[in-house]
Amino acid sequence: MKVSALEEYGLRCMILLAKSDEDTTLSLAEISSREGLSIPYAGKLLMILRQGGLVKAERGRQGGYALSRPPEQIRLSEVFNALGEPLFGSAHCERHAGGQEKCVHGQDCTVQHIWSSFDRFIRDILETVTLADLAGGRERLLASLRESMHHMDYMGEKIK
Repeated sequence: MKVSALEEYGLRCMILLAKSDEDTTLSLAEISSREGLSIPYAGKLLMILRQGGLVKAERGRQGGYALSRPPEQIRLSEVFNALGEPLFGSAHCERHAGGQEKCVHGQDCTVQHIWSSFDRFIRDILETVTLADLAGGRERLLASLRESMHHMDYMGEKIK
């Protein structure tokens, strides 16, 4: 699995906003500077995140960007869904059919099973972890990950 630059930097911008005071907005220049991004690229990220309903933009002299909801209410799955596509989607097999119209392995494809299990595993973690967990530091994140792992069940087997 590769995390795209858009996903990485978009997530970092979201964490920066989550660490900011609730009543504070950050300007595009501040976000750009703090994350080491060009202003146009930071603007592109924030536009995508705003379209995804994750950030709000306030105009004016004291304007800037802020989270649209408290960080405890924003799951990482929402961030990644706004910034990219799923790891394993319905079109995956069609995209990787080689020169054929359909994948030659058909219904009994073990590769499809591993990718869909991997996708489910990742989605379960991204559904459990919130922006507040990431912004809260290593211990809070580890506690959230432990909780998410405790509830996982794959192929009829409980993961402990």
